[in-house]
Amino acid sequence: MGSLIRVEDSDDDCIASETTTTTNGVERIDLREVEDLLVPPLNFAMVDNGIFRSGFPDIANFSFLQALALRSIIYLCPEPYPEQNREFLESNGILLFQFGIECRKEPFVNIPDETIREALKVVLDARNHPLLIHCKRGKHRTGCLVGCLRKLQRWCLSSIFDEYQRFAAAKARVSDQRFMELFDTSSLKHLPTSFSCSKR
Repeated sequence: MGSLIRVEDSDDDCIASETTTTTNGVERIDLREVEDLLVPPLNFAMVDNGIFRSGFPDIANFSFLQALALRSIIYLCPEPYPEQNREFLESNGILLFQFGIECRKEPFVNIPDETIREALKVVLDARNHPLLIHCKRGKHRTGCLVGCLRKLQRWCLSSIFDEYQRFAAAKARVSDQRFMELFDTSSLKHLPTSFSCSKR
């Protein structure tokens, strides 16, 4: 378990540093090094080669996103994208695709079929990879889009639901799972659904 101690830096200014006790004694971690750590967004995971998912990234996650060399972000919320996030995208040449899906609680959930279909076309276009899909928490809207992708990839429903529930946890919605089960993939079957690792 860690504890805080005071250590001197080269300019004789005091900074806090966390220590971790190991079997060999005490190991120091300088907070200046912590600033260089890559911090993924909430609920971050790889979906497929060149496709990632997460909750809403904030400024602490920007270095991590830079390391992914993203070309595109799919944002599934209707609210405007924050200015600092827009500036990050512009400075890194990342395209933003916004598909605003309202977040409602059951039984009033209404996932627009056509919006998911249009978002899937962006996901399936390898020219947009590497790509990050996100909503607010990376659970319901992101889970539905990824679930529909899995259906196109011919995953069985139990595996699709297992993946959805792993991210939604106690907040899993029957209506989301019903949407994925009933989603018609026939108009998208001509598009490629497997991807090789793409470089920028």
